[in-house]
Amino acid sequence: MRHEEIWRALDTLAAEHGLSASGLARRAGLDATTFNPSKRRMPDGRARWPSTESIAKVLDATGASMEAFAGLITGGRALPSGAARAASRRVPLIGFAQAGTEGYFDDGGYPVGGSWDEVGLPEVADPNAYALEIAGQSMEPVFRDGDLVIVSPAAPVRRGDRVVARTLEGEVMAKELARRSARRVELKSLNPEHPDRSFDLAEIAWIHRILWASQ
Repeated sequence: MRHEEIWRALDTLAAEHGLSASGLARRAGLDATTFNPSKRRMPDGRARWPSTESIAKVLDATGASMEAFAGLITGGRALPSGAARAASRRVPLIGFAQAGTEGYFDDGGYPVGGSWDEVGLPEVADPNAYALEIAGQSMEPVFRDGDLVIVSPAAPVRRGDRVVARTLEGEVMAKELARRSARRVELKSLNPEHPDRSFDLAEIAWIHRILWASQ
Protein backbone atom coordinates (compact mmCIF):
# COMPACT_ATOMS: atom_id res chain seq x y z
CA MET A 1 0.00 0.00 0.00
CA ARG A 2 1.43 3.34 -1.04
CA HIS A 3 0.94 6.85 0.29
CA GLU A 4 -0.50 8.15 -2.99
CA GLU A 5 -3.00 5.28 -3.19
CA ILE A 6 -4.59 6.32 0.13
CA TRP A 7 -4.92 9.93 -1.00
CA ARG A 8 -6.27 8.84 -4.39
CA ALA A 9 -8.91 6.76 -2.62
CA LEU A 10 -9.99 9.79 -0.57
CA ASP A 11 -10.12 11.96 -3.70
CA THR A 12 -12.22 9.36 -5.52
CA LEU A 13 -14.58 8.96 -2.57
CA ALA A 14 -15.03 12.75 -2.55
CA ALA A 15 -15.72 12.82 -6.32
CA GLU A 16 -18.30 10.05 -6.06
CA HIS A 17 -20.21 12.20 -3.56
CA GLY A 18 -19.88 15.34 -5.67
CA LEU A 19 -17.39 16.88 -3.25
CA SER A 20 -13.96 18.43 -3.38
CA ALA A 21 -11.27 17.26 -0.95
CA SER A 22 -12.14 20.26 1.24
CA GLY A 23 -15.85 19.47 1.04
CA LEU A 24 -15.20 15.89 2.10
CA ALA A 25 -13.21 17.09 5.11
CA ARG A 26 -15.97 19.48 6.15
CA ARG A 27 -18.64 16.78 5.82
CA ALA A 28 -16.55 14.57 8.10
CA GLY A 29 -16.32 17.33 10.71
CA LEU A 30 -12.65 17.99 10.03
CA ASP A 31 -10.79 21.18 9.26
CA ALA A 32 -11.44 22.07 5.60
CA THR A 33 -7.71 21.95 4.80
CA THR A 34 -7.15 18.43 6.21
CA PHE A 35 -6.98 16.75 2.80
CA ASN A 36 -5.48 19.64 0.81
CA PRO A 37 -2.47 18.77 -1.40
CA SER A 38 -0.27 20.95 0.79
CA LYS A 39 -1.05 18.71 3.76
CA ARG A 40 0.05 15.54 1.98
CA ARG A 41 3.74 16.28 2.42
CA MET A 42 5.74 17.26 5.48
CA PRO A 43 7.89 20.41 5.36
CA ASP A 44 10.94 18.24 4.63
CA GLY A 45 9.19 16.64 1.63
CA ARG A 46 8.41 13.29 3.21
CA ALA A 47 5.01 11.74 2.55
CA ARG A 48 2.35 12.39 5.17
CA TRP A 49 -0.33 9.75 5.71
CA PRO A 50 -3.93 10.65 6.61
CA SER A 51 -4.73 9.63 10.17
CA THR A 52 -6.87 6.58 10.91
CA GLU A 53 -9.19 8.90 12.84
CA SER A 54 -9.77 11.13 9.81
CA ILE A 55 -10.43 8.11 7.57
CA ALA A 56 -12.88 6.70 10.12
CA LYS A 57 -14.75 10.01 10.22
CA VAL A 58 -14.90 10.14 6.41
CA LEU A 59 -16.31 6.62 6.18
CA ASP A 60 -18.91 7.44 8.83
CA ALA A 61 -19.90 10.68 7.09
CA THR A 62 -20.24 9.12 3.64
CA GLY A 63 -21.69 5.77 4.70
CA ALA A 64 -18.88 3.93 2.91
CA SER A 65 -17.63 0.66 4.33
CA MET A 66 -13.99 -0.18 4.96
CA GLU A 67 -14.32 -2.82 2.24
CA ALA A 68 -15.46 -0.18 -0.24
CA PHE A 69 -12.59 2.13 0.75
CA ALA A 70 -10.11 -0.72 0.35
CA GLY A 71 -11.51 -1.23 -3.15
CA LEU A 72 -10.75 2.38 -3.98
CA ILE A 73 -7.18 1.96 -2.76
CA THR A 74 -6.54 -1.04 -4.98
CA GLY A 75 -8.45 0.39 -7.95
CA GLY A 76 -10.99 -2.41 -7.89
CA ARG A 77 -14.62 -2.26 -6.84
CA ALA A 78 -15.38 1.02 -5.16
CA LEU A 79 -18.87 0.15 -3.94
CA PRO A 80 -20.53 -2.96 -2.48
CA SER A 81 -21.84 -5.37 -5.10
CA GLY A 82 -25.47 -4.48 -4.41
CA ALA A 83 -24.84 -0.79 -5.00
CA ALA A 84 -24.24 -1.27 -8.71
CA ARG A 85 -27.60 -2.94 -9.14
CA ALA A 86 -29.36 -0.21 -7.17
CA ALA A 87 -27.80 2.71 -9.03
CA SER A 88 -30.19 4.88 -11.03
CA ARG A 89 -27.52 6.69 -13.05
CA ARG A 90 -27.15 5.45 -16.60
CA VAL A 91 -23.95 6.23 -18.46
CA PRO A 92 -22.87 5.74 -22.09
CA LEU A 93 -21.19 2.39 -22.79
CA ILE A 94 -19.05 1.09 -25.64
CA GLY A 95 -16.51 -1.70 -26.05
CA PHE A 96 -12.89 -0.82 -25.44
CA ALA A 97 -11.93 -1.48 -29.06
CA GLN A 98 -14.60 0.95 -30.29
CA ALA A 99 -13.03 3.77 -28.29
CA GLY A 100 -10.29 4.06 -30.90
CA THR A 101 -12.67 4.55 -33.82
CA GLU A 102 -14.22 7.82 -34.98
CA GLY A 103 -17.68 9.03 -33.98
CA TYR A 104 -17.69 8.18 -30.28
CA PHE A 105 -15.76 11.15 -28.84
CA ASP A 106 -15.59 14.84 -29.66
CA ASP A 107 -12.32 16.76 -29.94
CA GLY A 108 -12.29 17.29 -26.18
CA GLY A 109 -12.62 13.60 -25.41
CA TYR A 110 -16.26 13.70 -24.31
CA PRO A 111 -18.71 10.98 -25.44
CA VAL A 112 -20.89 12.04 -28.38
CA GLY A 113 -23.07 10.47 -31.05
CA GLY A 114 -25.98 8.06 -30.97
CA SER A 115 -24.05 4.78 -31.22
CA TRP A 116 -23.42 4.34 -27.50
CA ASP A 117 -25.28 1.75 -25.46
CA GLU A 118 -26.22 2.53 -21.85
CA VAL A 119 -25.57 0.80 -18.57
CA GLY A 120 -26.67 1.53 -15.00
CA LEU A 121 -23.67 1.98 -12.74
CA PRO A 122 -22.78 3.80 -9.49
CA GLU A 123 -23.36 7.52 -9.42
CA VAL A 124 -20.35 9.73 -10.08
CA ALA A 125 -20.12 13.50 -9.93
CA ASP A 126 -18.97 13.95 -13.54
CA PRO A 127 -22.01 14.30 -15.87
CA ASN A 128 -19.78 13.32 -18.82
CA ALA A 129 -18.60 10.05 -17.28
CA TYR A 130 -18.81 6.99 -19.51
CA ALA A 131 -18.18 3.24 -19.31
CA LEU A 132 -15.89 0.98 -21.32
CA GLU A 133 -16.12 -2.80 -21.52
CA ILE A 134 -12.73 -4.49 -21.37
CA ALA A 135 -12.00 -7.06 -24.08
CA GLY A 136 -9.11 -9.53 -24.12
CA GLN A 137 -6.34 -10.28 -21.64
CA SER A 138 -3.94 -7.39 -22.29
CA MET A 139 -4.92 -5.62 -19.04
CA GLU A 140 -4.90 -8.60 -16.70
CA PRO A 141 -4.61 -9.06 -13.79
CA VAL A 142 -6.00 -5.59 -13.02
CA PHE A 143 -8.88 -5.62 -15.53
CA ARG A 144 -10.25 -8.83 -17.02
CA ASP A 145 -12.22 -9.60 -20.15
CA GLY A 146 -15.80 -8.37 -19.64
CA ASP A 147 -15.06 -5.96 -16.79
CA LEU A 148 -16.68 -2.53 -16.98
CA VAL A 149 -14.77 0.59 -16.00
CA ILE A 150 -16.25 4.03 -15.35
CA VAL A 151 -14.08 6.77 -16.80
CA SER A 152 -14.30 10.46 -15.89
CA PRO A 153 -13.05 13.20 -18.24
CA ALA A 154 -13.35 15.74 -15.41
CA ALA A 155 -11.57 13.91 -12.59
CA PRO A 156 -8.06 15.20 -11.79
CA VAL A 157 -5.33 12.85 -12.99
CA ARG A 158 -2.27 12.32 -10.82
CA ARG A 159 0.76 10.10 -10.89
CA GLY A 160 -0.21 6.55 -9.96
CA ASP A 161 -3.80 6.84 -11.23
CA ARG A 162 -5.18 4.21 -13.56
CA VAL A 163 -6.23 5.95 -16.74
CA VAL A 164 -7.54 5.52 -20.25
CA ALA A 165 -5.40 7.38 -22.78
CA ARG A 166 -6.01 8.00 -26.48
CA THR A 167 -3.39 9.13 -28.96
CA LEU A 168 -4.09 11.45 -31.86
CA GLU A 169 -3.70 8.43 -34.16
CA GLY A 170 -6.62 6.69 -32.43
CA GLU A 171 -4.78 4.17 -30.25
CA VAL A 172 -6.59 3.68 -26.92
CA MET A 173 -5.02 2.03 -23.88
CA ALA A 174 -5.63 1.52 -20.18
CA LYS A 175 -2.45 2.18 -18.21
CA GLU A 176 -1.13 3.65 -14.99
CA LEU A 177 0.15 7.21 -15.24
CA ALA A 178 3.79 6.91 -14.25
CA ARG A 179 4.90 10.45 -15.06
CA ARG A 180 3.69 13.52 -16.92
CA SER A 181 5.92 16.48 -17.62
CA ALA A 182 5.51 19.54 -19.82
CA ARG A 183 6.72 17.51 -22.79
CA ARG A 184 6.35 13.77 -22.11
CA VAL A 185 3.81 11.28 -20.80
CA GLU A 186 4.99 7.94 -19.42
CA LEU A 187 2.41 5.16 -19.02
CA LYS A 188 2.99 1.94 -17.07
CA SER A 189 1.35 -1.22 -18.39
CA LEU A 190 -1.16 -2.98 -16.15
CA ASN A 191 -0.10 -6.34 -17.55
CA PRO A 192 3.62 -6.99 -16.85
CA GLU A 193 3.85 -8.95 -20.11
CA HIS A 194 3.15 -5.78 -22.09
CA PRO A 195 5.69 -2.94 -22.45
CA ASP A 196 5.36 0.45 -20.82
CA ARG A 197 4.71 3.34 -23.21
CA SER A 198 6.13 6.84 -23.53
CA PHE A 199 4.77 9.64 -25.71
CA ASP A 200 5.39 13.26 -26.52
CA LEU A 201 2.58 15.25 -24.93
CA ALA A 202 1.63 16.52 -28.39
CA GLU A 203 0.86 12.91 -29.43
CA ILE A 204 -1.83 12.48 -26.75
CA ALA A 205 -5.44 13.47 -27.50
CA TRP A 206 -6.65 12.96 -23.92
CA ILE A 207 -6.08 11.09 -20.68
CA HIS A 208 -9.09 10.25 -18.50
CA ARG A 209 -9.08 8.77 -15.02
CA ILE A 210 -10.67 5.40 -14.21
CA LEU A 211 -12.90 5.85 -11.15
CA TRP A 212 -14.52 2.43 -10.75
CA ALA A 213 -14.28 -1.13 -12.02
CA SER A 214 -16.93 -3.86 -11.93
CA GLN A 215 -14.60 -6.64 -10.82
